[in-house]
Amino acid sequence: MLRTLKDLFDAFTGPAGESAQARDHALKLATAVLLVEVMRADPASHAEERQAVLSSLREKFALLDEELALLVELADLTARNASDYHQFTTRVNDSLGHPEKIRMVEHMWQIAYADDHLHANENHLISKIAGLLHVTHGEYIGAKLRAKETVNVA
Repeated sequence: MLRTLKDLFDAFTGPAGESAQARDHALKLATAVLLVEVMRADPASHAEERQAVLSSLREKFALLDEELALLVELADLTARNASDYHQFTTRVNDSLGHPEKIRMVEHMWQIAYADDHLHANENHLISKIAGLLHVTHGEYIGAKLRAKETVNVA
């Protein structure tokens, strides 16, 4: 398992300027880290939030279930060792268009609402990341409302 995880880590963190495949891997990891951070922001661990992370990544990237599980595990390890979000938001800003970044914020809200409870840490984190992704306050609120409607949270 560790060897497989190391191989995946090497594939995702290889030199970004080297190839389109390396850039694609780095984007997948950056996206996964930001989504996992929302899940980690809630002090109580919930299977529903993990499932929401997997669903969001499955929608965004065409990965097999095993690849998704490894990506989330790698993202969790990477997030635990990261000192800030800059490297991840920079990758996303450089790779995605504005509508895709708004959709990513919506995915973050869906993860936060997956357990039917919005924790203050989740709210703060999503606000911070949305700002780093240059998503306006109005777009941020729109994403929140769409996500809330999607998961039927009162």
